[in-house]
Amino acid sequence: MRTLFLLSFLFLFGCGDPGKDQHTLTPEEVSLGFFHAIYVDRDVEKAKQYVNDPLKEVLTHYYIAAAVQRNMLSLSMTNVEMEIDDIDIDFFRKFTKDVIVVIKMKGLKGGQPWIDDRTIRLHKIGNQWIIVEIMPEKRKVNG
Repeated sequence: MRTLFLLSFLFLFGCGDPGKDQHTLTPEEVSLGFFHAIYVDRDVEKAKQYVNDPLKEVLTHYYIAAAVQRNMLSLSMTNVEMEIDDIDIDFFRKFTKDVIVVIKMKGLKGGQPWIDDRTIRLHKIGNQWIIVEIMPEKRKVNG
């Protein structure tokens, strides 16, 4: 009887789905990963993994990170540090498929200290969060 119990316990907990061990990135991690790739690593190819196909085409068009900063994000900066400023998501995150994230960035713009933010929209497709829109800026911020 004990052997039967141990075998059934082993089959119940020992066999799992190996695909579930992979870490699914949160909206915060996707957002920070995208901006880190553009502003710190200056690697457009790395940034493409975080966006949908239409934004990938735009990133491919601009080709270099400086052009993406200037034309897509309207914010050329160096020595950038970033953090999540705000996120519009429910507490349990189970039922949310659309999220808006605000990233606060500190760095140098034209050699002067500058603080600004950028807002992006993410959608959950399957079990992955992906950036679908870089929201237009409503105001200028410095501080």
